[in-house]
Amino acid sequence: MTKRALCVGINDYPVRDMDLKGCVNDAKDWAALLVDHYDFARSDVTMLLDGHATKAAIVDNLKSLLAGARRGDVLVFTNSSHGTYVADTDGDEARYDEAMCPWDTKDNLLTDDELRELIAGLKAGARLTVISDSCHSGTVTRAMPGVPTPDQRRVRFLHPRRIGLPVIADVRRNAHSQRLDKHPESAMGELLLSGCRDDQFSFDAKFGRRFSGAMTNTALRLIAAAGYQLTWSELHAALVPAVRAAGYDQEPQLEGKAANRRRQLFT
Repeated sequence: MTKRALCVGINDYPVRDMDLKGCVNDAKDWAALLVDHYDFARSDVTMLLDGHATKAAIVDNLKSLLAGARRGDVLVFTNSSHGTYVADTDGDEARYDEAMCPWDTKDNLLTDDELRELIAGLKAGARLTVISDSCHSGTVTRAMPGVPTPDQRRVRFLHPRRIGLPVIADVRRNAHSQRLDKHPESAMGELLLSGCRDDQFSFDAKFGRRFSGAMTNTALRLIAAAGYQLTWSELHAALVPAVRAAGYDQEPQLEGKAANRRRQLFT
């Protein structure tokens, strides 16, 4: 059995006024957790930060992560960045496809369809966990916070207009009708922990003296408090109320087969 991980964090975008502050810390914190507490060798954890996290680099490293995986191998992909949406063109979503925003996002988004295609080749029995702490929001009528907050929070959502993409009204007009159950949760080979629902924002904020994602910061605290012995279901059950109690309007989601949800973290 081998354990390998790819941790992506992007603060510094080449798009005016869209920089974040906590994503690089997220990537480093997830990587440290895996090495220090879950027996991942440091040499088997790849980090892509800021300008190194182009779409091509993320895709190439994901392919390397998945290549040669065998039954029982433990693979982890974490991403902390802006998120956005694009009009659905193949009818597998109700209105839009969710997308991660690589560093070169103005020219290259990484959509959920592309990720699904990459993951589809995962060998049966290999265990892949995806942790995504970014926005997947279609509700753009909800304004970004404009009033300063003590924790300097900011949403991890890149408005499509900033990179020349259509707004939600055009997405609704152009999107195909949804094909129900095209990708049922029961068929997922991977386990996905996301920072929020697909109609919410994930927040970037200051915790103590450093910035992080609200979901990531809360999850890491809960994991440490449990002595690093939790199932994914147990983590999620504690994570949702903890994020809400901290004052963040986001509801982390856990998706995957029931058997995978019952596994201990990163096993």
